[in-house]
Amino acid sequence: MTDTTGIDAEIATMHKALPETILEVDNLGVEFWVEGEFYPAAIDMNYEVRRGEVLAIVGESGSGKSTSSMALLGLLPENARVTGSIKLLGRQLRGVDEATLRSLRGNDIAVIFQEPMTALNPVYTIGFQIMESLRSHNRSLAPSDAKARAIELLGMVEMPNPEQSFFKYPHQLSGGQRQRAMIAQSISCDPLLLIADEPTTALDVTVQAEVLDLLRNLHKRLDSAIILITHDMGVVADLADRIMVMKNGVVVESGPVEKIFHAPEHPYTQQLLAAVPHLGLGVLETAEAGVAAEVVTETSTVPAIAAIRERASEVGAEITETRSPILSFENVAIEYPKRGRIPAFRAAEDINLAIYPGEIVGLVGESGSGKTTLGRAAIGLIPIAEGKLTAVGTDISNASQKDLFAIRRRTGIVFQDPASSLNPRMPIGQSIGEPLLLSGEAKGKELDRRVESLLSQVELPMSYRNRFPHELSGGQRQRVGIARALALAPELLVADEPTSALDVSVQARFLDLLQELQQQLQFACLFISHDLAVVDILAHRIAVMHHGRLVEFGTRDEILRGAKDPYTQRLIAAVPVPSPEEQRIRREARAALLKSTPAAS
Repeated sequence: MTDTTGIDAEIATMHKALPETILEVDNLGVEFWVEGEFYPAAIDMNYEVRRGEVLAIVGESGSGKSTSSMALLGLLPENARVTGSIKLLGRQLRGVDEATLRSLRGNDIAVIFQEPMTALNPVYTIGFQIMESLRSHNRSLAPSDAKARAIELLGMVEMPNPEQSFFKYPHQLSGGQRQRAMIAQSISCDPLLLIADEPTTALDVTVQAEVLDLLRNLHKRLDSAIILITHDMGVVADLADRIMVMKNGVVVESGPVEKIFHAPEHPYTQQLLAAVPHLGLGVLETAEAGVAAEVVTETSTVPAIAAIRERASEVGAEITETRSPILSFENVAIEYPKRGRIPAFRAAEDINLAIYPGEIVGLVGESGSGKTTLGRAAIGLIPIAEGKLTAVGTDISNASQKDLFAIRRRTGIVFQDPASSLNPRMPIGQSIGEPLLLSGEAKGKELDRRVESLLSQVELPMSYRNRFPHELSGGQRQRVGIARALALAPELLVADEPTSALDVSVQARFLDLLQELQQQLQFACLFISHDLAVVDILAHRIAVMHHGRLVEFGTRDEILRGAKDPYTQRLIAAVPVPSPEEQRIRREARAALLKSTPAAS
């Protein structure tokens, strides 16, 4: 790894010479002009960010977190209007010209965007893109010096083999490596303030832990301030010094991280914390603590996550293996065939797994372990190479397309990326109703009624049925995908990361909804997730995949509280928890575990 100690010390010394307060925001407001009227997105926001501080801005989608933060750099569409005051080191940013803003972007304030694959240019190497950022703010910098600095930055963010990674394109990197490349580009000009917009969303728990460790170490070494935008309270507990809670564009509560977690005052903050999944949250513990079944505020009712877990345990106790399984893998192997110069690749090997009616089996593991491949094979989207695969009572190992069509009427799937799984030219109401229409289940007014009911179940307004996917947030698109998958009341539901883009309160409502529908319809569910806390709450049994093989399979307690395989132990140790004190203990335990067990190959 490149030695960056001298660089770190130089940057930290420079930052320490600056005033204590980096950013001052007074009465900040953001409005959008839509159909002849201004709609507020952020209202009278007041806060400061101090040198070396991590301020977490939390809240649901649409609360104004990202919008208000993008307003700092003028990264809003033309129909936006910004009011109030934004001062960086005492210098007013609101109202300055575009040339001044361009000089500030990346140089004084940098952004880590939510999805690095779309933020990085796919036709340029990551090394070139870091060099471009460096030379755009320092045109006198020679290309050779810019390259050397880019390699140093890749070393600083702990990119494997920085000299080789410099020449790689974004698609040649894993999700965690792309996020590291994005961070390297963001810190290339030693910014005073780093805006991290959902930097760990949809990352595996081990990769998420690495990115959080990286941000924490860079923050301490460089003494930069960070605004952390997230809906993951575990990430907040792991990284933040102060928290600002937003709802409907308004800051409802703010304070030190310990105060917000242990003594929240506003009902909405209490609602958010009650909806947070917590790995190891036992039923007896919550019963003794008197946790309510739901949290009620002046605007909504959200099921408490502890009550959902307790109900899952009650349902799980009734499941027996005397019935025929809805889904069964027997010695299954799945192989992607050779294409041109790309050799054949065996993605899954010797899979033995059964799911019974009314049961949720959680499938966990890192990216590339074969989870999604298994889920797609379960409904015939990918053929198997060996073994026997049975779904909804039919052997689909060698099924015809006609047989597969009949099977898919009795199954549903929630894809991981809703943006690419929804037709961009089709309104979401039409997308949700399409399975009902094609199967002959409903048409005309009955189809409209069913679509509206499904929208209501996933908590989207009826007016959204005429909107297109690009007009929705990531979380809203995910809800559309869920509604579409549930349209035909499937016997088997494959849920591929269904909650990765959802806010914690919406996630709690979805988990509650999933349980209610399962109790009514007794469908089986293969629940694929990187979030072990969600799996802990919802699943009756858990399967752990690593490099295409099942390394452990058992009940929830056997896996999460008695893991035997070192890989499973590493996964569990990497899960962030919504408690600052417990998170510190888990970080120390994770570091000790990584030293005592061999690293994943």
